[in-house]
Amino acid sequence: MFERNSDALDALKAGRIDASIQNATPVRMKDMDFTAHFLEIESTYLVRAGAPINSRAELDRPGVKIGAGQGSTSFATISRELKNATMVAVPNTAAAVEMLASGKLDAFGTSMAGLLEMSDRLPGSKILKEPFGVERIAIAIPKGREAGLAYANSFVAEAKSQGLIDAAVARAGVRGIKQ
Repeated sequence: MFERNSDALDALKAGRIDASIQNATPVRMKDMDFTAHFLEIESTYLVRAGAPINSRAELDRPGVKIGAGQGSTSFATISRELKNATMVAVPNTAAAVEMLASGKLDAFGTSMAGLLEMSDRLPGSKILKEPFGVERIAIAIPKGREAGLAYANSFVAEAKSQGLIDAAVARAGVRGIKQ
């Protein structure tokens, strides 16, 4: 178990672990191989209670503090998109919830599934409807393991065809997933 996703990515790239469930991005595809994706999750922003922000356009202003996971795809994407807001690298979602509650952040960007869980702990917060991206979740393996990739792709195809992915999402109670 890794505290941050970036730690899992480093371990995968170094071959210290054999597989990880990850967002299959073009940047990550340079360092690891991915199966076909089996879930899609939109990414958007959770805005703290009382913040005068109702749209993505209102985020990119001087003085607005936007958080995203340290080393995450969301952090990289938001940093490229927003030019005037201040970006804050946040170590984990517990810290993000505390920073939103205390006003140290105006908004936090990540996957809808994570934001829905965070919003439950932040009365009066709101999730913006406009996504800034879509995460395509797949199994990642270290580069050069063709047999392992073929096996993992077969596993994903079978799990999808038998409804195992849908059942796992429902059993876990995860919200905000597109399949």
